Amino acid sequence: MKVTVLSENTACRDDLKAEHGLSLYIETNDKKILYDMGASDAFLYNAKMLGTDLSLVDIAVLSHAHYDHAGGISAFFEVNKKAKLYLSKQAYLKCFSGDRYIGIDHAALKANKERLVLTDDFMCIDEGIRLYSLNENERFYPMQNESLYVLCDGEKQADEFLHEQYLEITEGKSTLLFSSCSHKGIINIAKWSEADIIIGGFHFFKTELSDFLAETAHELLSLKKKYYTCHCTGMEQYLYMKKIMGDCVEYISCGHELNF
Repeated sequence: MKVTVLSENTACRDDLKAEHGLSLYIETNDKKILYDMGASDAFLYNAKMLGTDLSLVDIAVLSHAHYDHAGGISAFFEVNKKAKLYLSKQAYLKCFSGDRYIGIDHAALKANKERLVLTDDFMCIDEGIRLYSLNENERFYPMQNESLYVLCDGEKQADEFLHEQYLEITEGKSTLLFSSCSHKGIINIAKWSEADIIIGGFHFFKTELSDFLAETAHELLSLKKKYYTCHCTGMEQYLYMKKIMGDCVEYISCGHELNF
């Protein structure tokens, strides 16, 4: 399996566009998968620079209903005429950070509704390719979502991230879990999953370098998994955790390629 980072906050090459967003291109033995579409069409430019033909993508997955993962939906559908987009049935929620709208452009969904597949708590897309919401699981560890809300019946409520889903792929001896922002809590997700490799952000970019972060790093380390983090983790927070976790955690930037 090969994973290529098409969009991320940082880039490992000067000729690639970095943005606050995430998009990953995944190749299994027989499927080409696009996981998230960044904040804009920058992922298309980067894909071209990296020699990746997104018109050949078989499956597209949206991790959750935030603009920095869904901003390129329309751009993707313009270059790819066959892939279905799998998104949570909860993705139509209107999401806010404080008073700022950070949700999906619903017009983009409406314009491409025939290519949308609305998911529930579990869906097996293909052999070895699964989507989970884990909404029914108890959340033992705190989440870092204090300023994030959804609009329900005209009132803002704390976002419980029912619209967040996780892509799990098993191929050969490896099981990878893709958790783009881990809004339900990275320790919760890591404990729920039997995957030996987790790829995605930890959503700590606003978290102080504190005992909480150190305890999180020790807890993740104890689970004996490999983590490739990015996007919303925060570079300072990543470097702080890496001092504890060592080779168990790595940072991936736009242009990086992982092979499993």
